[in-house]
Amino acid sequence: MNLQGLIGKKSYQSQGFLEDGTRIPVSAVAASDNFISQVKSQDKEGYNSVQIAFGSKKKTTKALEGHGKKAGLEKTARFFREIRVEEVSDFTPGTKIEVSEVFKPGDIVDVSGVSKGKGWAGVVKKWHFRGGPRTHGQSDRERAPGSIGQTTTPGRVYKGKKMGGKMGHVTSTVRNLEVIEVTNDGVILIKGLIPGHINGLVMIKKVGENKKFVPLYKEVEEEKQAEPQKEVQAAEPVLEEDGSRPSVSDDAQSNEEKAQAEEPASLSDSQQTVSEEIAENTESAVSSSDNGQTPTVSSEEPVREENKEKEEVNEDAK
Repeated sequence: MNLQGLIGKKSYQSQGFLEDGTRIPVSAVAASDNFISQVKSQDKEGYNSVQIAFGSKKKTTKALEGHGKKAGLEKTARFFREIRVEEVSDFTPGTKIEVSEVFKPGDIVDVSGVSKGKGWAGVVKKWHFRGGPRTHGQSDRERAPGSIGQTTTPGRVYKGKKMGGKMGHVTSTVRNLEVIEVTNDGVILIKGLIPGHINGLVMIKKVGENKKFVPLYKEVEEEKQAEPQKEVQAAEPVLEEDGSRPSVSDDAQSNEEKAQAEEPASLSDSQQTVSEEIAENTESAVSSSDNGQTPTVSSEEPVREENKEKEEVNEDAK
């Protein structure tokens, strides 16, 4: 699109880092709501230009309302600006302007807007005067402007003399700024600071292109590769004699019968192992008594052992 400017709204100011590690100030301008409201040609108006409409207005005049309806706009715009162009055949009233078609990263732009109002300010703050000396009794002249003219000749103060007064709230332009990035939602990121307050209106005009452009650094999030899940093959159901699948109740009944068959088998095995251990203990006790050794008494019969010892003691005493 042969258009060199757009209207925008100052969103915020922050900082960013370039790919070479340089830290830069960043100003964001929202410019997604630009429409063509009028096209002026050389034959009719005497020059070629495009009128751009931006924003919306609830309460408006009949003249502006009719101007917007003539252009085919759904709502009455709040701001209108004209931009000179060479050819007007490519523009149609009511068309929305895409920001990516006008600006791209690396463009050099001039940003104009109304600066912040500072109120009344003295010459030290407004014009950066040094002020008078502290010595020689001039204790009240530290922030004074000093002499503002001569005496008889010329007998007046020259126009344009730098003096105290209202500061700010004037149209100012910051030149030769650089477009760092244009987002998908129509926000322009500009390297540097721009005039105006947050949500203030600004005008962006393209004046050149930076051939040594360094893009903004972006953190690339590594996508975690999901591990392939193992496919679990379902067991095929056993078909009955007539070829039909067994019902759910039949399957549950068969599982219960298997569980009941396994439980007594496990109990009989455990009983068998216990009986084998008891037999081994008795055999070892008998063999030790045949050899003349004192039989080992199991821990299960401590009462019998004590009774035997008492009987032996009584026989010796007799």
